[in-house]
Amino acid sequence: MEKLIIFDTTLRDGEQAPGASLTSKQKLEIACQLERLGVDVIEAGFPIASPDDFKAVADIAAIIKKSEVCGLARCLPQDIEAACQAVKNARQPRVHLFLATSKIHLKYKFKKAEDEIEEIAKSALRAARKKCGNIEFSPEDATRTERDFLFRMVETAIKEGARTINIPDTVGYSYPQEMYSIIEGIFNNVPNINKAVIAVHCHNDLGLAVANSLSAVLAGARQVHCTINGIGERAGNASLEETVMAVKTRRDVFKDVYTQINTREIFRTSKMVSVLTGFVVPPNKAIVGKNAFSHESGIHQDAVLKKRETYEIMNPRDVGAGESVIVLGKHSGRHALANRLKELGLKLDEKKLATVFTRFKILADKKKDIFDDDIIALAEEETKESKKIYELVSIRVITGTDIIPQATVEIKRKKKSMRAQSHGDGPVDACYKAIDKITQIKTKLVNYKLDAVTKGKDAQGMASVEINVKGKTIIGRGASTDILEASAKAYLDAVNKAAK
Repeated sequence: MEKLIIFDTTLRDGEQAPGASLTSKQKLEIACQLERLGVDVIEAGFPIASPDDFKAVADIAAIIKKSEVCGLARCLPQDIEAACQAVKNARQPRVHLFLATSKIHLKYKFKKAEDEIEEIAKSALRAARKKCGNIEFSPEDATRTERDFLFRMVETAIKEGARTINIPDTVGYSYPQEMYSIIEGIFNNVPNINKAVIAVHCHNDLGLAVANSLSAVLAGARQVHCTINGIGERAGNASLEETVMAVKTRRDVFKDVYTQINTREIFRTSKMVSVLTGFVVPPNKAIVGKNAFSHESGIHQDAVLKKRETYEIMNPRDVGAGESVIVLGKHSGRHALANRLKELGLKLDEKKLATVFTRFKILADKKKDIFDDDIIALAEEETKESKKIYELVSIRVITGTDIIPQATVEIKRKKKSMRAQSHGDGPVDACYKAIDKITQIKTKLVNYKLDAVTKGKDAQGMASVEINVKGKTIIGRGASTDILEASAKAYLDAVNKAAK
């Protein structure tokens, strides 16, 4: 097997994403984590771009021990000088030169002929080789470059000492079959290709960056440019985590290559880059998204609980993401709920589980996220179910700043519904007085408390009441996404205990 070199450009191309600017200190922090991750090459920045970028590359070069440290440069004397100076203290320095070769760039950006571009490349490569022995060359916009000229430029760059030839899909224009054809064409038409490593640098404008990179690997490329979380210019670059895990997961396809990435550091690295750049990772992002190893569908949950591999092609632990997550929501099944109750130490018989499951489904239709405390509250409600004499059917409240609150409450006792109406100092007081009319139990409210069971605007409210009946203090609790309903349930819970 051959090693697939992972060239990380998070600190260079990734930082070029609008709004992703990093300080030299932040770049150094990420670089150290990239080394722990095991990347082969860290493209630390574009030294000529600014004094702070030069400092960042120089600082990283001085501290990184295992990875190569690379600086980017145009084929200009001042760029080459800055890049070589910035990486000179690296244990393994590299300078990456680039020069556009496509017709559209030659016509509108340079206004030069192909021969002139080739001479510029020769001169730049010779100058860079005098200062750094490890040179990588990129014919920018290679996928839109005429094939014959592309082959010629690659051959020339290798003759001038470039150890790595990178083929950039600069504007994300290519597709997998075409990328395969380009790499295959280079191997078949460049006589000295065996003297250099072929790399690819793919952008995601059509959402094909990773697919194009992997296609290039299948065609013989042995270095991939990528970024953490796929950040980069415009729509971004090929995602490191997706590229690496594709190679690791599909060993049947990528049987000829391996990477030295410590995949258990992927999740930690993703989080760091997200925090420092301020770019939130989408929940549906492959490998590192919040939902990447989460299951809500009842069918999926049931299968995953029986055998994780039924719906997961990789182990979340392998990327440092911890355990698979069974997300309880409106699509969840009874098996998932029963499993979560068991994990929470709550044991319910089949009858009570069925009732809790029914209430769970009703709650899931009201709430976006179901938390463990929600499940506990539902279970506690059912634990009290067999002791209920009075059961709340409905409440209706009319209230406002300029009217006296009025509540209509309907309660069921032994299949018989009873309704009463009352006014009060507030909506809760009105509800309690209406309940008293139905139950005919004389109570005194000693204490009332309402807390959110979980976070969010749609959180369940947990009401707690303390009442005094014939000198005896009784506590009742009730939960609901509607705080008036929670309050009524809590009062009825206490009344039920008093009526026993």
